[in-house]
Amino acid sequence: MNTKVNIAGVEWKNPVTTASGTFGSGVEYSDFVDLSKIGAVTTKGVSNIPWTGNNTPRIAETYGGMLNAIGLQNPGIDVFIKRDIPFLRQYDTKIIVNVCGKTTEDYCDVVEKLGDVDVDMLEINISCPNVKEGGIAFGQNPCAVEKITSEIKKRAKQPVIMKLSPNVTDITETAKAAEAGGADALSLINTLTGMQIDIHKRKFVLANKTGGLSGPAVKPIAVRMVYQVSHAVKLPIIGMGGIMTGEDAIEFLMAGATAVAVGTANFINPTATMDVISGIENYMKKYNIKDIHDLIRCID
Repeated sequence: MNTKVNIAGVEWKNPVTTASGTFGSGVEYSDFVDLSKIGAVTTKGVSNIPWTGNNTPRIAETYGGMLNAIGLQNPGIDVFIKRDIPFLRQYDTKIIVNVCGKTTEDYCDVVEKLGDVDVDMLEINISCPNVKEGGIAFGQNPCAVEKITSEIKKRAKQPVIMKLSPNVTDITETAKAAEAGGADALSLINTLTGMQIDIHKRKFVLANKTGGLSGPAVKPIAVRMVYQVSHAVKLPIIGMGGIMTGEDAIEFLMAGATAVAVGTANFINPTATMDVISGIENYMKKYNIKDIHDLIRCID
């Protein structure tokens, strides 16, 4: 049985990674999960300087998912390189570093510092607000997507994955823009903007008022967007959004993803990535499928 996939020249032993922000850098989960069995570990977002994140409360459970407004809290790239990369390099897995920033220069600074670091791929979180453009997220404007992708590609030594925001009218437009800018792969979807109100306290549940909705509630939207993007561009796609089981992952693969990322499931089941991997393998055995590529975009 072959479960290996190749994304932008990087071979994974299986098509499963972790969604950024749900797995730290693997340290917290290493007691529950053999990181060497995951196709790739995608780290929490890292910026050029430390970010403190948003005020609390910043996480809320919702029907079928959760809202988060963490604000990409992280210790900054220098601490990350010194502390997290050596830990991950103990394991036989690919390392994908998620990069965030508030300006194009911020992103490029991180990408350049990672140039000589032993990591395999870069995932660029373009759902961050562009402070030079009035706070509109980079990923909501196709022109901005193409521009920042192009600037990052000029500096990156590793393959670049652009992570697309679903908070747009037509996600294929931003996908095409990322492809035009030179992206090597795409990941989608990031969280959907949501809100929750405590009717008894008559106040917002999150201090930030809005947050990113993730979990099973968003899966049908994510599958639809992966399908649309797979028909709009020629880039490999890492699909994500509410994947809880191997069956969920198979759905994304059939829709056009080459690989999948497990996110919110990690919060309620620390072994979720392992369960998804075994679920994919069990499905392949059940239907006598010898190669994972027989499932990828097998419907049209």
